[in-house]
Formats: sequence, C-alpha cells, structure tokens
Amino acid sequence: MSTLTAPLADSSIMLRRNARHIARSPVTIFNAALMPVVMMLIFVYVFGNAFDVGGDYIDYATPGLILLAISYGLSGTAVAVSSDMAKGIINRFKVMDVSRGAVLTGHVAATILTNVVAIAAVVGVAFALGFRSPATSLEWLGAIGIMAATSFAASWLTVALGMAAKTPESAGMTVVPLIMLPFVSSAIVPADKMGPGVRQFAQYQPFTPIIESLRGFLTGTPSGGYTAAALAWCAGFAVIGYVWSRATFNKRA
Repeated sequence: MSTLTAPLADSSIMLRRNARHIARSPVTIFNAALMPVVMMLIFVYVFGNAFDVGGDYIDYATPGLILLAISYGLSGTAVAVSSDMAKGIINRFKVMDVSRGAVLTGHVAATILTNVVAIAAVVGVAFALGFRSPATSLEWLGAIGIMAATSFAASWLTVALGMAAKTPESAGMTVVPLIMLPFVSSAIVPADKMGPGVRQFAQYQPFTPIIESLRGFLTGTPSGGYTAAALAWCAGFAVIGYVWSRATFNKRA
C-alpha cells in the first residue's frame, strides 16, 4: 500500500470503528439526530406563533435549526475523543501500523457523517411541517457548501476540545458554548428583536453570519457578505481546531 493510500485506508477503518460506537450508543443517537427534531417541533408548534419574523416561522427557523442539528451532535465526539485518550486506546494504536493522523481524521469523518444524518432528519421534518424553499439548484449547492464547511470546522474544533479535556466527563462540558451560541444568534428570532447588549452580541458572533448565509441560499436571496464572513469563520475554526488537535495529539499520545 502506498504512502498516499495507507492513511486513507486507516482513516476509513477509524471511521467504521467510530460509526459502530455511535450506532451502539442510544444517548449519542438521541442527542445527535433526534434532539434537533424535538427542538424543531417545540419551537415551531409551541413558540412559533409568538415570534414576528415577517413570514412563515418554519421558513425562518429551518436554517437556524440546521445549525442546531450540527452543534447538538458535538458533545458525543468530544467525549469519544477524550475516552480514547483516557483509556489508552490512542497509545495502543501507536504500537500498531496505523497512521497517526487517521485517528483524528476518523473522528472528524464520523462527526460529519452524524451531522449529515441529523441535517437530513431536520430538513425532512421541516418539509413535512410546511417548509418550502424557492432556491435554485445552484443556491441549494451553496447551502450544502455552507453546511459542509460548518460541519467540517466544528468537527475539528470539537476534536481539539475533546483531546484537551482531562476526563471524558469534562469533555462533554467543553462543547457547551458551541451548543449554546446558536440560541444567542439569529437562529430562532431575528437579532434586532433582542434586548440591548444581547442584540449586539447576536449580530457579531460567528454563528449569525453562518445562519444568515444559509438562510439566504435557502430563501433564494444569497448574500455575498454573509457568505464571505461565514466561510472566513469556518476556515478560522478549522485551522485552529486542526493545529490544536495535532499539537495536543503529538504531546499526549
């Protein structure tokens, strides 16, 4: 096997390993795939009529709930990475003929795969609840690109947080900011409906341009400014997560 294909083959093996672990964990499946759907039902049916968003609430909320679907699955990844470190699994891989980068790549790939399932569930339920998108095929590709970039960046940042955590229990807490930040953004209600202080935070925090970019593509009104800001935030998170996780991996493993 060549030096190019060996890491890919090892990453594929790690992806299958992590996917099996996720499939055997009902809590992880609920948090990653079912909880976003539950949140969608609550916000649309319980709170939806209380929000003035200038149109159908399901059309407004779906992009934000897609981002929530991505963030809700991150805690399982952080705990899994930290567990591998705490239980010595990583050190066991070191004495085997396994590419070092494949261990991290496998966790990132498994997280992205989980996100794909969660996003598909949210979008499917959204269409069942009345969500309609006038987006063209090209705009749908743009929306998929934003979702892919966000999932990729969040996955690397989560792997880094999981590796930096001292215990699996604390690893789950490290991603709480990533889970909570979408609630203080334009995901659920427009930022200009919020009170002073919170409004400014919501307007300038990283998830708002990502949500607004996704919302623009899905509503057929893409914004170049929001998309550029969203891609810049995703690139920054991905670089920080990759460099941080590799440095921690080389130090601890």
